[in-house]
Amino acid sequence: MGRFAEFKNKRVLIMGLGLHGGGVGAARFFAQAGAQVTATDLRSASELAPSLKALEGLPVRYVLGRHREEDVLHTDLVIQNPGVPANSPYLRVARRAGIAIDTDVGVFARLCPAPTIGITGTKGKSTTATLIAQCLKRHFKSVVLAGNIRTSVLSVLGAISPATKVVLELSSWQLEGLAKIRFSPHMAVITNIFPEHLNRYRSFDAYARAKGLIAKHQTRQDHLFIPHGNPLIRKVTAGTKARVHVWSRRDALPDDLRVRGEHNYENMRAAQAVARFIGVSKADVGRVFKSFRGLEGRCEVVRRLGGITYINDTTATMPEAAIAAIEAMPRPPIVIAGGADKNLDYSGLARAIERRAKAVVLIRGSATDKLKPELGGRPPEVGSMAQAVRLARKQARPGDTVLLSPGAASFGLFLHEFDRGQKFVEAVSKLKR
Repeated sequence: MGRFAEFKNKRVLIMGLGLHGGGVGAARFFAQAGAQVTATDLRSASELAPSLKALEGLPVRYVLGRHREEDVLHTDLVIQNPGVPANSPYLRVARRAGIAIDTDVGVFARLCPAPTIGITGTKGKSTTATLIAQCLKRHFKSVVLAGNIRTSVLSVLGAISPATKVVLELSSWQLEGLAKIRFSPHMAVITNIFPEHLNRYRSFDAYARAKGLIAKHQTRQDHLFIPHGNPLIRKVTAGTKARVHVWSRRDALPDDLRVRGEHNYENMRAAQAVARFIGVSKADVGRVFKSFRGLEGRCEVVRRLGGITYINDTTATMPEAAIAAIEAMPRPPIVIAGGADKNLDYSGLARAIERRAKAVVLIRGSATDKLKPELGGRPPEVGSMAQAVRLARKQARPGDTVLLSPGAASFGLFLHEFDRGQKFVEAVSKLKR
């Protein structure tokens, strides 16, 4: 870690250890760089067990179940993780005391020796980023994929040279961190923008502007890739100095694709535009697309049993994503939906379920409280994934699909959306013929 000697003996506070890998990656990075690391989180040790296990053997001090002013005041650098809001009183303490506040992606951007390709959007950014990385691996020796895709940016920083192709999935919160240091990626992609995270942002307009930050500090030497015919994306990137590239639904894709759904085809068109511009051949792009089976928790086929197909789409954490999954099914599915609300509108999802679903099973939560009255009949509501899967199977017949596509957040009953998906997989695996 000689490249990162500036952190040796510095006191670093990781505020928000979390469960998605970012806090773990940051804690490991600074500990290995010789910093004195403290990690805090509002969750308990039992809730954070996977993250704590991943850091076993490293000299990290933990303060769990709370944040404390004394930890903030006795540090040189606070790393603000995405779960910590900008108006946190502890961050205000740090600002008043003149203590530096940064994010893991901010540290990464400052130290990364290679240009970056950044992908954001409400949905599709993980798939698009993965496809771009896979295409680039056909053409370049060194390719790194990291970011909001559950691979910490700091965990891969040491492996990057100036020749590395760096692909980053970037959330709106990460983009806000990058904006503070006036950084935008050399190549930026916006897949789409829909209402999301309105429990965190004061309005949809504020959320959309956060997505547009990916292009805010691009220069005339940079490139911005956006979909055709999206006035909102045009609005939030107005004034960009970057060269703008547009993909559209008329762009041809290979035949015989293994994934289905127009939303996946849009992701492929975005990835194709970037890969072809960088120099990957049309044939190599085609090979990647034809072999692509989708990502975990994104319309992922997990089992076929008794003629019934079970699909895990747990990352559909907003109504529009669930609608896209329902409409992508070749015949009306039995949908498992609902969960926690993020101050979103569920009327469109209700209409899609009424129009396209064979049946629905609802998972208890504040989003379900908004969705259920919009649905006709009396759809069953359950308090566990095992119950949901059993009820869905009772309503399914050979040739049917059981689709977990919640259209809502996972907090409350699950640790996060991937825990929710894993509970679905476990429940499906226990089904007997």
